Amino acid sequence: MENFDNISRYKIFLAAAECGSISRAAGQLYISQPAVSITIRKLEENLNTTLFIRKTKGVALTEAGRELYENVKRAFAILLDTEDRLKFHQNTGRLRIAASNVLCKHFLMPYLKEFTSLYPDTDLSITCTSSAVACAMLERCEIDLALAAKPQNLGTLMYHSLGMIEYIFVCTPAYRNKLDCDNDEIFEHGNIILLDKDNVSRRHLDHYYAQNRINPLHILEVNEMDLLIAFAKMGIGVSCVVKQFVAQELEAGSLIEVEMSEPISPREIGFLYQNLKPMNGNILKFVDGVDPVVLT
Repeated sequence: MENFDNISRYKIFLAAAECGSISRAAGQLYISQPAVSITIRKLEENLNTTLFIRKTKGVALTEAGRELYENVKRAFAILLDTEDRLKFHQNTGRLRIAASNVLCKHFLMPYLKEFTSLYPDTDLSITCTSSAVACAMLERCEIDLALAAKPQNLGTLMYHSLGMIEYIFVCTPAYRNKLDCDNDEIFEHGNIILLDKDNVSRRHLDHYYAQNRINPLHILEVNEMDLLIAFAKMGIGVSCVVKQFVAQELEAGSLIEVEMSEPISPREIGFLYQNLKPMNGNILKFVDGVDPVVLT
């Protein structure tokens, strides 16, 4: 009976861990704050460990609490996936995916098109958000797949590579002629159009600047890769973009690459998913069973 009692306690524990606050967890669960505190205390007593560090503003997980959180989250995800398999036949179920707007547009769409044609009865949910938020959602088991750059440390996550993306600087031929300087001097003379500082791609570029001691003097920031491309095509500056996204413009000559003596290092992108046992079959169908053209 104690083990069954712990199931409800784990739900409260998860809410407190994700909210970082006893009071916010109580509000989310529509129960009293003392009820949350008592439940967590009983869970700690039962496990003979401390799960939270109490702070003046909220709570934080201990190392033991983090271990419990990750495994309880996986356990509930397995329960949900098992329910799907029991409710539906093998070609149905659900698949939740998150990706940034630009990765969704340029890379996820071919997968979605082929997957929906093969498995039309599968319930698909697509969340367009930043790559950082997509990975955080995956860690919390709120989604099944995240399309993002490969993290330095995969931890318990599985990874299915799509290949490398290459960053380059582009502008119109007219704007390049107007600058009248060497390529490596564009940062001193031109308008450099970049993603905002919160973007993962921008942090990758800032690392490139630091390595090469580059300090752009005139920066225009935007929040979408498509805007970088649009502004470059308008002829108002030099944008740092993913080369695969401007292949047509480069071929047509509406944009040209400003080649640097030190190119920006490429980044690998792919699908990230939890290493759950048993695995949601739709994940493997999506990453292995669908065969669009991958990056080169």
